[in-house]
Amino acid sequence: MEYSKSIERLRKIMDELREQCPWDKKQTIHTLRPQTLEEIYELMDDITSENWQGIKEELGDLLLHIVFYSKIGAEQNQFTFDDVVEGVCNKLINRHPHIYGSVKVENEEEVKQNWEKIKQAEGKKSILSGVPPSMPALIKALRLQEKTKQVGFEWDNTAQVKEKVDEEIQELYEAVAGGDQKEIEGEFGDVMFALINYARFIKVDPELALEQTNKKFIRRFQSIEQMAEGQGKSLHDMTLGEMDALWNKVKEEERSQAPGR
Repeated sequence: MEYSKSIERLRKIMDELREQCPWDKKQTIHTLRPQTLEEIYELMDDITSENWQGIKEELGDLLLHIVFYSKIGAEQNQFTFDDVVEGVCNKLINRHPHIYGSVKVENEEEVKQNWEKIKQAEGKKSILSGVPPSMPALIKALRLQEKTKQVGFEWDNTAQVKEKVDEEIQELYEAVAGGDQKEIEGEFGDVMFALINYARFIKVDPELALEQTNKKFIRRFQSIEQMAEGQGKSLHDMTLGEMDALWNKVKEEERSQAPGR
């Protein structure tokens, strides 16, 4: 197969499906939206686990969606696939004047700062306007902090951020003691925002870190389910102490199997 012609092959298949397949003919940008989100999450899962074969397949699925949306856009006389590609090419060239122009930069931080300045010049009313309202809250908090950093709204060092985390946690404890649920919720949000900020300073991706912990919890809990079943027991009939003992056993087994042990 001539890979250079693969994109045209995909576009031809999309045209045929749109004309002949009852399911494809009925799709709109709104019916595709939840499926696109599903594809993105599947891609994220494969990226987290570094499943390269899975990443390749999910990228193909996502590309199909891009071609599909472009086909619908063309039918509505809004835009074509070529418009989409040309638009992103122009954007990349315009936002990288240090490559395609005479601007000089010293490091990646200056690249990011220039990027935000160019977006402002393109008509963005706020530094934060590029953060989608529907973005998941944890990732949104990270992006908000990264955006405001570009204009110098940033702590000077990690110690200051740690102090802020400690302050917010203490305020949360005080709110819990006070018993006002709305205040507790607000202070809890402040703690999470401060922890995400701290994660940035210690070079941790908070979304990835939390997902790895989720996966670890799932793995360990399913292990204690299997252990209980092997003992002829059900978790429903076990005490917390008994389940905790199995949990600790799982942790010990994981440590004994860890590299270097």
